[in-house]
Amino acid sequence: MPLRLTTREEDFGSVFHRFLNTREEQSQQVGSVVAGIIARVRANGDKALLSYTRQFDRFDATPQNIRVTPEEIASALSLCAPELMTSLKVAAKRIREYSLRQMPENLDYTDEQGVRLGHYWSAIDAVGLYVPGGTASYPSSVLMNAIPARVAGVSRLVMAVPSPEGTLNPALLAAAHVAGIAEIYKIGGAQAIAALAYGTGTIEPVDKIVGPGNAYVAEAKRQVFGAVGIDMIAGPSEVLVIADNKNNPAWIAADLLSQAEHDVLSQSVLVTDDATFADSVAGQVSQYLSTLPRREIAAAAWKNHGGVFIVENWQQACDICNKIAPEHVELAVGNPESLLPRIRHAGAIFLGRHTPEAVGDYVAGPSHVLPTSRTARFSSGLSVFDFLKRSSVIGCTPESLAKLSPYAEILAAAEGLDAHALSISVRKP
Repeated sequence: MPLRLTTREEDFGSVFHRFLNTREEQSQQVGSVVAGIIARVRANGDKALLSYTRQFDRFDATPQNIRVTPEEIASALSLCAPELMTSLKVAAKRIREYSLRQMPENLDYTDEQGVRLGHYWSAIDAVGLYVPGGTASYPSSVLMNAIPARVAGVSRLVMAVPSPEGTLNPALLAAAHVAGIAEIYKIGGAQAIAALAYGTGTIEPVDKIVGPGNAYVAEAKRQVFGAVGIDMIAGPSEVLVIADNKNNPAWIAADLLSQAEHDVLSQSVLVTDDATFADSVAGQVSQYLSTLPRREIAAAAWKNHGGVFIVENWQQACDICNKIAPEHVELAVGNPESLLPRIRHAGAIFLGRHTPEAVGDYVAGPSHVLPTSRTARFSSGLSVFDFLKRSSVIGCTPESLAKLSPYAEILAAAEGLDAHALSISVRKP
């Protein structure tokens, strides 16, 4: 059973602290293996990449067949049901419209001293999108990563997806087509991250890598950061549901399991002010687990990493939420607006009883690529801002430079940087 704890218990603080640190970190062994793969791909390019692809994905990869052809994309589209294509297009449209509203404006003004100041935004040139393949194939992740990049103005978008035995899920290629991705490679794992970061001969390097993956992919992204940008180090999925007893327990149980079924390390947490309601939800979870196709995964996640917290008031609930800083938060209460300002650390917040987290995974609009493992304390979900750079703009006239130069020269002298001061004083009339 998951941890059950009430805020009235004397040892609540210490037990809750242990709960925050239950999930395992990546092992040192993963880091060592990944470092070797990256070094080999960086040194040997295509030769190493193709060797790893043959080894791990079990197909005869060559420079000619690792790139997905237009014919393969057309074939994949023909295999997708019309209702799937319609759903992908609806999701894409909503993601695009939301992303367009996020686009920032440039800034340009002249201050009291006559100095022109501002900033302007420009897109990253090339972005690599990693997409899990095989059993964990998520077409929605293609849309959620690619469309904000396209809206931001990224001109080159490269998709890497592992293809066991050389086979790809047609829905992934359909999503790529809907998102406007034409450059797709049948590569995966740490070797794909290395190829995107450093290039291989067949594959030109990119400037930033985004997208989820397993522990080896996450560690590879960590190790190539600096050579390229990355979005985040993605961890197991999380949901925290703050719910009162006016909810249908079956709804809340389903919401908890919607994340538990992702991975045995996923975390689902219920926070409520009613112990009887908590019992009802837990009972409904048990009933669902007897029938769900992914019940073994969901049951392990719920048992080992789930939590049920009974609070005395909603402020305590918000405090617990902010300490966990979860990927997803549902405010399933009568007046969610009253709690919203109190939630400071969360990847995405879902308001009311009729907003299950899963709607955000697919069709709401904001990207479902969100901070996990408590990183919502200092980071945000993926958006157009991840694909944009801001450049400052400064312009002085002779008059405005004369007004500022005494202060700049004093600061330069204080730092012992005489050429800095000279570059200002030499311009005096």
